[in-house]
Amino acid sequence: MTKRYGCAEGDLAHYDCFRTPRRIRVDGRLDKPAWRRAPRSGRFVDLVSGVPGFLETRMASLWDDEALYVAFWASEPDVRARLAERDSLVWTENDVEVFIGGEDCYYEFQVNALGTVYEVFYVWQDALKKGSRFDVPEFDPRERRADVIGGFQDGLRYGRHPRGRRWAFMDWDFPGLRAAVQVRGTLNDASDVDEGWTAEIAFPWSGMKHLAGGRPLPPRDGDVWRLDFSRFELLRSCGVTVEPHPGWALNKHGVYDSHIPECFSFIRFRTAFL
Repeated sequence: MTKRYGCAEGDLAHYDCFRTPRRIRVDGRLDKPAWRRAPRSGRFVDLVSGVPGFLETRMASLWDDEALYVAFWASEPDVRARLAERDSLVWTENDVEVFIGGEDCYYEFQVNALGTVYEVFYVWQDALKKGSRFDVPEFDPRERRADVIGGFQDGLRYGRHPRGRRWAFMDWDFPGLRAAVQVRGTLNDASDVDEGWTAEIAFPWSGMKHLAGGRPLPPRDGDVWRLDFSRFELLRSCGVTVEPHPGWALNKHGVYDSHIPECFSFIRFRTAFL
């Protein structure tokens, strides 16, 4: 078994993403016929150990000529979310996340139960060179709001990934992104027991040109992309916050790090209508 940074090939999940014949209205409600038919994933597992998460989280994905659609079901007895400003650090409370792997780059999406979105586009520093396909104004670290992941200031990842550092473009917005959530219970109210919350996202293919590289958009039957689906949960006990927050994903990463494209799951696109 080939060992990768943080995970082995046998750890990685495989998911068939089927074509849907009708455009999906993104409102966070997952009782639509398309989602009832879509294959729902297994229970998310601990990011490090691979043990099933103590709160149930599952995902499903569909696509059509316009967009890639992702749905999440997150069980939660006390649904909470406070951060309401766009690009707030929602992973510091409770969120679900999608990472889309690209050629020499990847994209991160997060949303909390308030519907607050956080997103970042990452380009490996060894790929962002003069004359490269990333040599465009939207990926100019001198002019854009950019950070560095994997540098010396990032103690969690510094020196760990063999490819090194990434430019993190914090002000990049996915063109045409649509996202919505629904709470099955009462938000920020501990006086009752909630069922949880759901999230529904549409990523238009027209916004994926940088991620696709030379791959066709929309994908063809049998094409495989790498995506990661995860959830982070803020836990407090007796006034003390548990650190790090429990993190669950479709497959284990072996280390507490979502930013390992080699550990993203395999998503195979199927043109057969679901």
